[in-house]
Amino acid sequence: MTPASRDGRPDRSKKPRTDAGSQQRSTKKPHRKGGAPTGGGRRRSTPNADRGAVRLNNAKPAAIQNVTPEGDGAQYVADGVRLQKVLAQAGVASRRGAEELIAAGRVDVDGEIVTEQGLRIDPATAVVRVDGARVVMDETMQYLALNKPKGWQSTMSDDHGRPCVGDVVAERVMAGQRLFHVGRLDADTDGLLLLTNDGELAHRLMHPSFEVPKTYLATVKGLPPRGLGRTLKAGVELDDGPVSIDGFTVMEIGDGQTLVRIVLHEGRKRIVRRLMDHVGHPVLELSRTSIGAVHLGNQRPGSLRVLGRDEIGALYKAVGM
Repeated sequence: MTPASRDGRPDRSKKPRTDAGSQQRSTKKPHRKGGAPTGGGRRRSTPNADRGAVRLNNAKPAAIQNVTPEGDGAQYVADGVRLQKVLAQAGVASRRGAEELIAAGRVDVDGEIVTEQGLRIDPATAVVRVDGARVVMDETMQYLALNKPKGWQSTMSDDHGRPCVGDVVAERVMAGQRLFHVGRLDADTDGLLLLTNDGELAHRLMHPSFEVPKTYLATVKGLPPRGLGRTLKAGVELDDGPVSIDGFTVMEIGDGQTLVRIVLHEGRKRIVRRLMDHVGHPVLELSRTSIGAVHLGNQRPGSLRVLGRDEIGALYKAVGM
């Protein structure tokens, strides 16, 4: 783990360990093969090394640290797994965060600091260190669905003592599981929230380019006009850019308010509330009922359930994994 400074922030003054051998190996050919875009054909921007230098290191240190790597430094394994994906799946950071750690020179594989993106490794045999500490690479993947009650914070801890997501998984965390929530729901919104330690899947589920649909039930003020669904599907302009939805259905009408179902793949903060405010029908109550193929169903508020194999497979398919 990265040591903390006196004010509680990570101390980046210590560089990852190097030796004469790793300095000599720095003249090796780049590990990236062909320079092709990653992530299903999407060409990605260069990871920011400056951000990587100050990024929080969430690596879980392995129980056995003194392991001597075999071979001559980092080796490219043609059918292996990309280093940034391995780090993300181990819970070190998101995939993009892992790329920034690599660019900042904080990751070494088999004794060699790796700064080139695209290295493929065998996670079962490679010795991977972040900030000089060997990390756990064989962590069992966890996939959980939480029905977050209204009033709970979408955080793993809360300085003000308010109920939060971390309270539900406290025993799992104390037992050594590493979990984080996929996106957020504001305190006034209840419903489905996914928790996992699969950083690559979480990254893709949160990224709008993969267009994973999320379904909400919203009780809004007033009676929406007949053409509102078409207007929202065509897109409206908010203060942080345009937004459009995938589906809009009126479910119930009564007492000066309307229950509607909204489907969209956006993940911006309070996007449903801001969208309905913009068209003159403020949200009174809001609940997320599904993310892709995962549905809340009759799951009681505050409860956790383990996702089924079919649900996990559907999420992976939805994001091209």
